Amino acid sequence: MITLAIECATDAASAALLSDGEIVGEICLGAGRHHSETVLKSLDFLLKLAGKKIEDVDLLACTRGPGSFTGVRIGIATVKGLALATGKPIVAVSTLETLAMNLSFSPRLIAPLLDARRNQVYAGLYRMKEGGLPESLEPDYLAGIDVVLQRTSTKEVDFIGNGALAYQKSILENNPASGFYDARKLNHPLASSVGLLAFGRFCQGCKDDDPFSLLPTYLRLSEAEQKMDPGVEIRD
Repeated sequence: MITLAIECATDAASAALLSDGEIVGEICLGAGRHHSETVLKSLDFLLKLAGKKIEDVDLLACTRGPGSFTGVRIGIATVKGLALATGKPIVAVSTLETLAMNLSFSPRLIAPLLDARRNQVYAGLYRMKEGGLPESLEPDYLAGIDVVLQRTSTKEVDFIGNGALAYQKSILENNPASGFYDARKLNHPLASSVGLLAFGRFCQGCKDDDPFSLLPTYLRLSEAEQKMDPGVEIRD
C-alpha cells in the first residue's frame, strides 16, 4: 500500500511517501516559506523522484491539528482536494500524536507540547505501545504551562516539541526527572510519522475520514470567533 502524507501544522512542513509502512522518501522544509507555496510542489517532486504518480497512491494522510490555524487548514484542504480528485481514502491524525512518534524509543511517558503563544501550549500525554505506535492517555488539550506541570509533576515524562523547549526551565524546576531533546528534528512533527500512524490505523480497520466532513481540530477558537464570543476560549 502506497501512503502519501503531509504535515504542515507548525512552522516547518514535510511530505513523505511510504510503501507498506516503510519510508520511501521524505522532504522537510524549514520555516520561512508559506506552506501554500511549497506543499503541492513537494508532493509532486517526491512522487517524481520515487517514480510514482498520484494514481499509484492508495492512502492520503495529514494532521488534523492542533497547530497553526493556517497550516492545519492548508494540510486538510490539500488532502481533501486530492481525495476528491482521485477517490483515495484519507486518514487524519493528531499533530501531538505525530510529535510523540519522534520519541518512539522512549520507555517513559511522552508529553508533546506545541507553543500556542499567549503563555499557553497544546499538550498531550502518550506512551509507546509494542509495535512502535503511541497510545493516548488523555485527550489533547490547550492550557497554561502551570496546568501541564500539575498533571505531570509526579510522573516520569519525556517532553518534546517547541512548547517543551520554551518552558524547559519551569518544567525542570517542577519535575527534575523530566527528559528533554534539543535536536531540532525531534521537536517538529514529521510527515513520515503521519504516514506511519495513518497506515497503522487503516490496516487495523479504522474508518477513513470523509473528505466532505473532515474538519480541523484547533482546540482554540480563531481570533474572529473569540471576538464574536469572548467568553469562550477552548473548543473540544
